[in-house]
Amino acid sequence: MIIEGKPYRDEEILTLLHPLVREWFKSKFSTFTPPQRYAIVEAFKGRNVLVSSPTGSGKTLAAFLSAISMLVDKAEKNELEDKVYIVYVSPLRALNNDIKRNLEEPLKEIYEIAKSKGLKLQEIRISVRTGDTESSERQKQLKKPPHILITTPETLAIVLCSPKFSKALTNVNYLIVDEIHAVAENKRGVHLALSIERLQRLQKGKMVRIGLSATIHPIDEVARFLVGYENGFERDCVVADVTFEKKMEIKVVSPLEDFFSFEDVSEKLYNKIAELVKRSRTALIFTNTRSATERVVYHLKKRIKEPIKAHHSSLSREVRLEVEKELKEGKLKCVVSSTSLELGIDIGYIDLVILIGSPKSISRALQRVGRSGHKLHEVSVGRIVVLDPDDLVECIVLAREARMRKLDRIRIPKKCLDVLCQHIVGMAIEKKWKVDEALSLIRNAYPYKDLSKEDLISVLQYLSGNYSKLETKKVYAKIWFDGEEFGKRGKLLRPIYYLNVGTIPDEVAINVVTKEGKIVGKVEEDFAERLVYGDIFVLAGKTFRYLKSRGMNLVVEEVEGEKPTVPSWYSEQLPLNYDLALRIQEFRRKMEEIMEKEDAIDWLMKEFEIDEKAAKAIYNYFLEQKLFSKIPTDKKLLVEKFEKENENHYFFHTLLGRKANNALARVFAYRVGIAKDCNVQIALNDNGFSLTLQKKLNDREIMELFSSKNFREDLERSLEKTEILRRRFRHVAVRSLMILKNYLGREKSVWNQQVAADTILNFLKKYYPNLPALKETYREIFEDSMDLENVLEYLSKIEKGEVEVKIVRVPYPSPFSFNLYLVGEEDVVLMEDRRKVLRELHERVMSMISSKKL
Repeated sequence: MIIEGKPYRDEEILTLLHPLVREWFKSKFSTFTPPQRYAIVEAFKGRNVLVSSPTGSGKTLAAFLSAISMLVDKAEKNELEDKVYIVYVSPLRALNNDIKRNLEEPLKEIYEIAKSKGLKLQEIRISVRTGDTESSERQKQLKKPPHILITTPETLAIVLCSPKFSKALTNVNYLIVDEIHAVAENKRGVHLALSIERLQRLQKGKMVRIGLSATIHPIDEVARFLVGYENGFERDCVVADVTFEKKMEIKVVSPLEDFFSFEDVSEKLYNKIAELVKRSRTALIFTNTRSATERVVYHLKKRIKEPIKAHHSSLSREVRLEVEKELKEGKLKCVVSSTSLELGIDIGYIDLVILIGSPKSISRALQRVGRSGHKLHEVSVGRIVVLDPDDLVECIVLAREARMRKLDRIRIPKKCLDVLCQHIVGMAIEKKWKVDEALSLIRNAYPYKDLSKEDLISVLQYLSGNYSKLETKKVYAKIWFDGEEFGKRGKLLRPIYYLNVGTIPDEVAINVVTKEGKIVGKVEEDFAERLVYGDIFVLAGKTFRYLKSRGMNLVVEEVEGEKPTVPSWYSEQLPLNYDLALRIQEFRRKMEEIMEKEDAIDWLMKEFEIDEKAAKAIYNYFLEQKLFSKIPTDKKLLVEKFEKENENHYFFHTLLGRKANNALARVFAYRVGIAKDCNVQIALNDNGFSLTLQKKLNDREIMELFSSKNFREDLERSLEKTEILRRRFRHVAVRSLMILKNYLGREKSVWNQQVAADTILNFLKKYYPNLPALKETYREIFEDSMDLENVLEYLSKIEKGEVEVKIVRVPYPSPFSFNLYLVGEEDVVLMEDRRKVLRELHERVMSMISSKKL
């Protein structure tokens, strides 16, 4: 049961603390922070707690104070044994060393107070254990287990199987999961949820779970994810959401007067950012891509003399740590990051956060902006800089929702069979299991609460080698299973499990090779996933057509004068959250209504806290769309036909976010391709998608595309021979231990993993189409990558008449279609090229409007 937390008074908390801890706290702090008021007493009472609060609000102390008090009490009574009392799990290795330092400091001071009173305390041991931990340190921990173990989700899964170390984990009083929002939405979180239940099974007493999170919604679901179930009943959890305690000032700014003018965009952008940075003491800038991070640093260094550095995941660990250290010490004026500084690494004092372009999610905006004004009483100041009318509209809606704390929902993946395969192997290493006993434990984890016994049996059959033909593909049994019980098979299973545990796939750049064998360059895997046969893209300034894949090579042919169909920056962009997309649709409707009857510019300025320049830009953008075509809204789906000789463009203004649009575009293209027997090219973004083909579609044919009948089957068929299916299957096959990335110390390169995956994929489709790994691949693509559930909900709204489809013929792409047209029309390498095409399109639209030829 989820229980809403309540704040406790200082004296109520202080009376519970050990006298030494109480004295230490009073010497350091004048009062407790909100998260501490909500969490400490509940943890003392032995209740599970989830605290959602901003950075710098004393979250870590809220989680640890009751635990420290308990350890000091035992240390004074000489009752500390050689076992782990507290397990702290964080998804970030970098955070682990921070936490260790942040705990050692108070303990040292508490020991000094004890010494001054003539009290002798046993030593409280703290250790970090991750994949980087030296074997000598691991041996030391085995002999003398730490009282506080600081670890990662992956290492926790390994220590649970350690025959000796797991014995030290049978009396854990507190399990603390930090940055829970960073794992809840992905398979690392699903993996962790099962590890927590396996840890729970070892306990002789009560293990209190404490979750720490940044801004997140729905918080009740995250609480269920943290605490899970006990034999089908929800465990209790006290929920404390204190994110509202911190004041936020989020504004949207644009360096441009007119989005379609001849202005030098880059110059204006970097001048605006430099002006904002100069006015701050220390600024943190978030871009949405790694390539943009380096570009921004390069341009800012020309404008600002003080030190500026980049921080992103492609940099080495040493470089990142150095940047974090300099930032903490106040030596840097500005740091530019992609996403790597979103999480709670202590980065010291920041008084301004700048987001370049939309963060695509309200929660992400709040998490990023919350990195400024590190103390709870300080205001977090954020500026979102936009260069494009779609971005401007998106960001003013996002900023208003963020100010009102109306968050978008997270999606926790459910019933992931590849993660389950890994844990079944881990469980088999621990002991012999009855099927129902294992099913009961697995269902205690929130993501698996609805797992069917049939799905578990199919996983057990796969892992025990029941699919005998798989051995011809070098996939061997890992466990034995007799229909009632299962257990480990062979002594090599333990090292195999240790070396292959985890959910993060090995990512690698993919070679682009001509059919003659000449290497052209590299692209990222995410980009390759987007490709279908015949797609055209730009690399190293030349245009290539994608022909096929071989291992980790994309085979292409150079084509001159062809228009690219896939922009090279596609892979790195964050997708728009579905909830936020719906709110932007609503905004469009409201805007259309207000333009009819009142001063829209005044309304925009008041309602969205923007300046007159931005309000006018939005008003003009909507007015031009209305005069030229129609405004798509949450009640009206606009389809525009732009037909010309040998090339017909159909723009679908489905503002649902890129994930959902990807599914719609693929199915529509598949259906059109079959009906018209022709190639169909897709272009898509968060606001919609376009289909380009040589043949024409009439209105009836367009309407038939919106049928939800057989949508899932058509989506599955549309994925045949696509890159996304190949690569996602490789990820799932590695997670399912079907392909071992490391066999007893011999690493398998990603190239060899992919070659093996391709062979197995074709084999499974022919012989075992219901094998768990193949089922999971489709589930991952449909649910996690393509948002199928929301697509089907949207199609049902159209079928019920809640959303009306309007089909309009246009002589040119409309203002709302410009960005989509550009995605499909050409891969604009330089911003200047993009502006030029936009300007020409805009001039044509304006001349049509003014001449009233519509």
